[in-house]
Amino acid sequence: MSNGATLNTVGSTIDFGLQHDKVTEELSLLKLECEDHGVELLEYKDESSLGRIIELITKDLSEPYSIYTYRYFIHNWPFLCFMATVDDEVVGAIVCKLDVHKKGRFRGYIAMLAVDKAHRRKKIGSSLVQKAIQTMIERNCEEVVLETEITNQAALNLYEQLGFVRDKRLMKYYLNGVDAFRLKLWLK
Repeated sequence: MSNGATLNTVGSTIDFGLQHDKVTEELSLLKLECEDHGVELLEYKDESSLGRIIELITKDLSEPYSIYTYRYFIHNWPFLCFMATVDDEVVGAIVCKLDVHKKGRFRGYIAMLAVDKAHRRKKIGSSLVQKAIQTMIERNCEEVVLETEITNQAALNLYEQLGFVRDKRLMKYYLNGVDAFRLKLWLK
C-alpha cells in the first residue's frame, strides 16, 4: 500500500510505501537463487562463528577492526548479524545495528559486509543485505545508512541496485586516506 511519498533517484523512483513489500519479495527471490548455489542464511548464534566472520571481513575491508568492535555490534544486535554458509562453512557475513536517531526514529546501520571471493556473483551479498533490511523493517526502522569507499565500485553497484542513494561524500574517511560515500535507504 503506497503512502504517496516518493524519492527520485538517478533513473528510478522509490515509493516508500511499497518498500517493505519490495524488500520481502526480493528477499524471497534471492533466497531461492542462493539455495540453488547451496547457500543458507543463518542468524548469528554464538562466538563459535566469530573467528570466521572476523577473517572474512578482515580480508575484504580496509579498516582494521578490533575484537571489541565486532563484539559491540554482535552482542548488542545479534538479531542483525547474519551469515551465509555453504556446507557449514561461513562464506559471507553482514554485521549491523539499529538505534534511535533524530526525533526518536529508528535508523539501521550496516557496519560490515563481506563475501568470500570464491563465492561471489551468487547473490550472497544482496541476500545478506536484504535479510538485514527485512529484520530492520520488522523493528520499525525508517532508514538505513552505511559508508563505503568511493573506489569500491562493486559495493556501490550492489547497494544502489537495492535502492540506496549517495547521501554525502566523506573526505578522507578511512584510515587509508580514501574518501567514502554515505549511502542511505529510506524505508518510510
